[in-house]
Amino acid sequence: MKMNIQSVGLTPRESLVDLLQEKLDTLDRFSDRIMEAKVTLKVDKADDRQNKILEVRLVVPGNDIFVKKQGATFEELVPKVTETLQREVKEWKERKS
Repeated sequence: MKMNIQSVGLTPRESLVDLLQEKLDTLDRFSDRIMEAKVTLKVDKADDRQNKILEVRLVVPGNDIFVKKQGATFEELVPKVTETLQREVKEWKERKS
C-alpha cells in the first residue's frame, strides 16, 4: 500500500516510518481496495505529556476511513491506530457486501 506521511513541525525517525509501513501493510489482508494511507504526525503545543497526535486516512473507493489518536509517543499510538483501522475496514467491508 502506498503511504504518504506529512509531519507538522517535526521530522519522523526512520524507525517510526518503518513501523507505520509495517503495521499499515497488514490492513491489505482485510481489503484489497485500500488505495493509499495518508498519515499526519503532529505535536500539540500543550504542556500535557499526551501531546503527540497521529492521524491516518485510508483512501478507499466511495468513502475514506479516518482515525485520530493522541498519546505520549507516536510508537505507542501506531498499534492503537491500526487496531481501530482494522475494525473500521472490517465494518466498511461488511457494509459494502
